[in-house]
Amino acid sequence: MDLTNTWQKLVGIFKQRKQTSATETTWLTGEKTMKQARTLNDKELNLLLLYINTRKYAARDRLCVLLTHWAGMRIGEVAALRLKDVLEIDGTVKREINLTADMTKGKFSRTVILAEKLRKEIMVYVKTRFDSQQLIALSYSDVFNGSLLVTQKRDGFNANTLCYTMHMLYKAAGMYGASSHSGRRSFLTNLSAKSVSLKVMMELAGHRQAQTTMRYINVTADMKKAAVELL
Repeated sequence: MDLTNTWQKLVGIFKQRKQTSATETTWLTGEKTMKQARTLNDKELNLLLLYINTRKYAARDRLCVLLTHWAGMRIGEVAALRLKDVLEIDGTVKREINLTADMTKGKFSRTVILAEKLRKEIMVYVKTRFDSQQLIALSYSDVFNGSLLVTQKRDGFNANTLCYTMHMLYKAAGMYGASSHSGRRSFLTNLSAKSVSLKVMMELAGHRQAQTTMRYINVTADMKKAAVELL
């Protein structure tokens, strides 16, 4: 299967989609709303992943994107991850990531829950760096304290370089208006669409105020249609 040709055909379907949360003048007040990163629906995320699969560092870039979309992590938190944060001492993937206060934006520690499909993505990427025997012995080496995501020179990313990498991925895939923050917004929007309680979403996002979480949610046409069908 030629992934590049398939992606190029599919991208035309979404390329004209405008960012629904872009700055605009409201009809009633004339006030301008704050420009927010575009959210992606399932089809668009799959399209992005299809494009990433054509790239050299596909496993790494997929994981970077999915940590934001499937775990709601900030890009700075993703950049700060070390191997020991995601791997048990036997080389298996943890079910939770414990972020320390110095790794988070609000300087409060929190726990990130990993879905099974995300744990599989982590292992796929880790195995591009280490074989099975190396994984077992990894916890006994200094590498275990090193960055999870690394560049082609084996250096760790910082928040700025990883943010730029994400920006270029979205741009190259035709996802205009999307940024490194799109995953976190999409994460909360999708949870809201599935009727997950606000309290649970706050805990998953590491928010202390409900209003903060609510600002992340993009009310889509599908969500509104589903709401009226409940009547």
